[in-house]
Amino acid sequence: MDSKYNYPKLERVDTEIGRFYKDSNDSLVPSVTTVLSNTSSKTSGLSDWRLRVGDEEADRVIKQSTDIGTAVHLAIENYLNNDEWCNFGSSYEEKISEQITKRFISDGLNKITEVWGLEVGLILDKLYAGTADCVGNYSDIPSLIDFKTAKKIKKREWIEDYFLQGCAYANAHNVMFESNIKQIVILMVDRDLIFKEFVVRENEFNHLTEKWKQRLIAFDKKYNK
Repeated sequence: MDSKYNYPKLERVDTEIGRFYKDSNDSLVPSVTTVLSNTSSKTSGLSDWRLRVGDEEADRVIKQSTDIGTAVHLAIENYLNNDEWCNFGSSYEEKISEQITKRFISDGLNKITEVWGLEVGLILDKLYAGTADCVGNYSDIPSLIDFKTAKKIKKREWIEDYFLQGCAYANAHNVMFESNIKQIVILMVDRDLIFKEFVVRENEFNHLTEKWKQRLIAFDKKYNK
């Protein structure tokens, strides 16, 4: 891996409304995911689903998805670092995580032509912070790359928040390091081992960046009155 940038270590602080990080002035700034989750119109849908299936089942489904996502992300990180990555157990979650990782490797990771950083901290003082899965070249184009697991492959129109998250990270990276990242790549594999690539290029990137700014303003108005 070509560590061409010196990424900061983020100091995390959990609050009632979500995850925050300390900026260089020790002020708390929200994580990108906290901004998006607190300004999303989809929250009511999740609440309806929890009411329908019950807290116990909802917690089980969320934990299973989180465990699979965590295991896959760790394996991909190890793979891209040329470390041993296939260290899975025998549970259902571990077995499906192994199969999903193999699909990422065979279908998605081969277009990553250069890795600058994995699980890297990005922060803009007084604004926001977060941890990006992967920064580097995708098909030789500077990109912010995110790895997503899903029960079923999602339609593009359902995952705008994924693109907004990528734009937030890319813009932070560009400010911090004077880089010129204007491509977002979401690589997704579901439990049927179907692979999908979603790419945001420059024109759409600029449009989504404006949307991200509006969400950040909405969050600030909501919590910093």
